Amino acid sequence: MDTALKVAFATSDMITVNQHFGSAKSFAVYAVNRDETQLLEAAQFGVLAQDGNEDKLSVKIDLLAGCAAVYCQAIGASAINQLIANGIQPVKVHEGSKIADLLVDLQNELIAGPSSWLAKAINKYKNPDPEKFSLMEDEGWDE
Repeated sequence: MDTALKVAFATSDMITVNQHFGSAKSFAVYAVNRDETQLLEAAQFGVLAQDGNEDKLSVKIDLLAGCAAVYCQAIGASAINQLIANGIQPVKVHEGSKIADLLVDLQNELIAGPSSWLAKAINKYKNPDPEKFSLMEDEGWDE
């Protein structure tokens, strides 16, 4: 799955998104492309309270490096800012949303045409087109 996006889900049961980002006990990290999904990692943390302690966020954000998005039940403003600064889109979903359904929705979006955050994530991981500058020159592009 070389062209897959990585996405994470805040979950305690590996079936539903049922955790607040800051106090999530575990994340399921998947690779997703149009045709398949694959569980890459199930990361677990100790018990973390929703206490405003920002230090605990860095460990989670480090784990999510390379992910295009993280799905969670709730998330605080500081966590949102830190995720976005690291190129990770937070996605808030309803309690009990099934991971399998969200993966199918994401695949359907990849097929039908991605939303703005997903298009941005796809372009971030896309290899540059080596013909880009030749095409620009052929079109008469000038500095």
